[in-house]
Amino acid sequence: MELLSRTLARVKPSPTIAVTTKAQELKAAGRDVIGLGAGEPDFDTPQNIKDAAVAAIAAGKTKYTAVDGIPELKQAICAKFKRDNGLDYVPAQVSVSGGGKQVLYNALMATMNPGEEVIIAAPYWVSYPDMVLLAGGTPVVVECGIEQNFKMAPDQLEAAITPNTKWLIFNSPSNPTGAGYSWDELKALTDVLVRHPQVWVMTDDMYEHLAYDDFKFCTPAQVEPSLYDRTLTVNGVSKAYAMTGWRIGYAAGPEKLIGAMRKVQSQSTSNPCSISQYAAVEALNGTQDYIAPHNEMFVRRRNIVVEALNAIEGVTCPVPEGAFYVYPSIAGLIGKTSPAGTLIENDEVFATALLEETGVAVVFGAAFGLSPNFRISYATSDENLVEACKRITAFCAGLH
Repeated sequence: MELLSRTLARVKPSPTIAVTTKAQELKAAGRDVIGLGAGEPDFDTPQNIKDAAVAAIAAGKTKYTAVDGIPELKQAICAKFKRDNGLDYVPAQVSVSGGGKQVLYNALMATMNPGEEVIIAAPYWVSYPDMVLLAGGTPVVVECGIEQNFKMAPDQLEAAITPNTKWLIFNSPSNPTGAGYSWDELKALTDVLVRHPQVWVMTDDMYEHLAYDDFKFCTPAQVEPSLYDRTLTVNGVSKAYAMTGWRIGYAAGPEKLIGAMRKVQSQSTSNPCSISQYAAVEALNGTQDYIAPHNEMFVRRRNIVVEALNAIEGVTCPVPEGAFYVYPSIAGLIGKTSPAGTLIENDEVFATALLEETGVAVVFGAAFGLSPNFRISYATSDENLVEACKRITAFCAGLH
């Protein structure tokens, strides 16, 4: 009898966590490392949110809560969906978990059967395919290249749908590319979905409030109301409110689905942290005034990185509409040799050589399902980004 589950053999550890861990190890060993791998804002959690958490502790709100969220937080989530997205939900349609990742995982565990398929656009967040595999399903990856700004076209979605398709996982603005779908682009996709009533939509809106320039965020059930009854709209407080470590994600959808997700959570983790839930109430109900200034800083940082990368021969970097990532192509660098003598065969080799030779940590594109690219998170200081770009530029200039 084997110790480990055969299901576990289908998946791999998170590459983004691996890169961050490697960078931390090199720093601990005394290396000068600039980590551009972690997907979290460098801002502190706003003071009003921290104050709400302290008040909850002082009030003794440290006990078990309802399995999938306190009533106050569910009400705040319903108000948020109405205010920001024009979507009407009641608390019975809301689930709160220990981060957005758990929300997605619960939904897949509650719904997937062997042989059923989930459509995922590549580049994708690294966890989507592996969560589908853990749930017993089959990921169907649709490659969306740089020539289409990393966005799925309606004919690609149509071609990917089969009688076994259960879900489409949709993410805008995207991790890892920052690409965002306009209303018209999303409407073209929802028009396809309307014709296939067996396909459910799992929309990851975690970067909703990180939208730049003229880009206006929209979500599938908002664009096409007829999809409301088969859409799980997922969000959280991690990115916009700089609360990654507080671990609160949430979703709203049909009561039958939410009830099934509650059952999964009740037999796995039970409730999210009580203190984090009360902090999340304040995040959603309290002032939103710091989001715009944060976004101004992100736009400035984005522009620093995009300009520097596009000045490098062999590198192409589109301007993202949101989130805090860029996803440049290094197609023009493949086959060259690094200053230390490493042959750049692919983007993983590139990222490894870049880290070892310059101390800049990025995530290689193959981890996100599309090569040859790499991901930079620009959620760090201007100084770090300028220095990192200098090192990347020098490294690429030294390729021969």
